[in-house]
Amino acid sequence: MVAVSFYLLLGCLVFQRLGELLLARRNQAWLLKQGAREFGKKHYPLFFLLHIAWFSCLLSESLYNGPVLHTRWYIWGAGLAVAQVLRYWCMGSLGHYWNTRILIVPGAARIRRGPYRYVPHPNYVAVCLELFCIPMIFDAMVTALLFSLLNLILLVGVRIPAENKALRLLQ
Repeated sequence: MVAVSFYLLLGCLVFQRLGELLLARRNQAWLLKQGAREFGKKHYPLFFLLHIAWFSCLLSESLYNGPVLHTRWYIWGAGLAVAQVLRYWCMGSLGHYWNTRILIVPGAARIRRGPYRYVPHPNYVAVCLELFCIPMIFDAMVTALLFSLLNLILLVGVRIPAENKALRLLQ
């Protein structure tokens, strides 16, 4: 039963991520028609690779261990649920401006609704929660800790500074 849950969750995540990439591509086309400029283009592949490596390590570690449910899986499941709600709140708040890339329409107003009223980069909070909670549900602690650390280094050291620089162009 645990193995079925594991594969079902992984399948849902892959389907979700592919859907998000399609939405991002559609939004990118719309933003470029509005005159958007892309920032942080060089570091984008690093995040793409990070997520592919995370999926691979999650699969490998979970298969090596069983997969098994963490004894407190419901805590991590609740964290995942919070992350999902936050992710879609972010996407809904940004509308056509939501993207996996940093795309800025010069002179546009900065969006300050939804979770962006409270936190400058709420989508990254959701991603950090997901990268940690999903492996923890299946007791894949190495994946949870390693990729949370790598993601945090990339976010704080590269992505958020690039995004903040780009956001200064907005009113």
